[in-house]
Amino acid sequence: MPTVGAMTAITSTAYSRDLGDELRRLREKFTNLTGFAFAEQLGWDPSKVSNIENGKARASEIDLVQYLMTCGRDSAFFERFRGRYRYAFDPYVVLVPDNLRTLAMTEAQAKTITTYDALTMPGLIQTPEYARALFTEGGHAALEDIEKHVQLRMDRQAILRRPKRPECLFYVHELALQIRVGDARIMEEQYLRLLFNSHILRIVPMSAGAAIATRSARMLFKFEKHIPVAYAETDVAQVFAHDGKAIADSREFFKWLETHALDEGQSRSLLTRYVSGLREDFHEQPRAELA
Repeated sequence: MPTVGAMTAITSTAYSRDLGDELRRLREKFTNLTGFAFAEQLGWDPSKVSNIENGKARASEIDLVQYLMTCGRDSAFFERFRGRYRYAFDPYVVLVPDNLRTLAMTEAQAKTITTYDALTMPGLIQTPEYARALFTEGGHAALEDIEKHVQLRMDRQAILRRPKRPECLFYVHELALQIRVGDARIMEEQYLRLLFNSHILRIVPMSAGAAIATRSARMLFKFEKHIPVAYAETDVAQVFAHDGKAIADSREFFKWLETHALDEGQSRSLLTRYVSGLREDFHEQPRAELA
């Protein structure tokens, strides 16, 4: 039988890795101790600290108490953290939509990212102006918070500029090209962003039928050392799925989607036509600032 306070080895999840990293940051901020020195102070094996901070093992409540108290945190902090930690290793983790840290960390650790969006451009390839108009018109964010949300979205995109960036495949439904967000200038800049800065882009044409357009936006993350993560979000929740069936279903969905989407060359040709269409509109409306 396991001893009191022992860790339980288990498959890590996106949320366990996020909360483990949060513990690491607490250690570094409030103790200035290395992982080895911290383990020594607690009387633990150094691998125990490493496994907890990397989300590779579930810490017991006694472990958490000892860890957090050594970081100088009080009982109220422990209770709040424990409330989140109890779900860290669940096969399905549901988080509030404004908790972007877990998503950003998952994106940063991924080797490949595959996404599908039907109504809007994927967040990783939105321009600041498009994102700002989306938040403003959507009415889901308070006006004073919009710039913060835009900046957070732009910060997430830093992973695409890294030397060892993840391989990204973006499936975008043609509906997202047709739905006007902001004005024509914003849409043109967004189209150009898709053309020149989006890794691999596959557009799902209107001719593919209504069934595909009604499928929810989703992402599939693959890693070098972790099991894949299937992700979906709505206005009310983010869902991180580590269950084998959820991952298999996502793989099948993207395999099915591949047969309905335009190839990369056809997608760029279609985008070019959308850009040309906007510029024709510009000429019909004489405005000095629009070319």
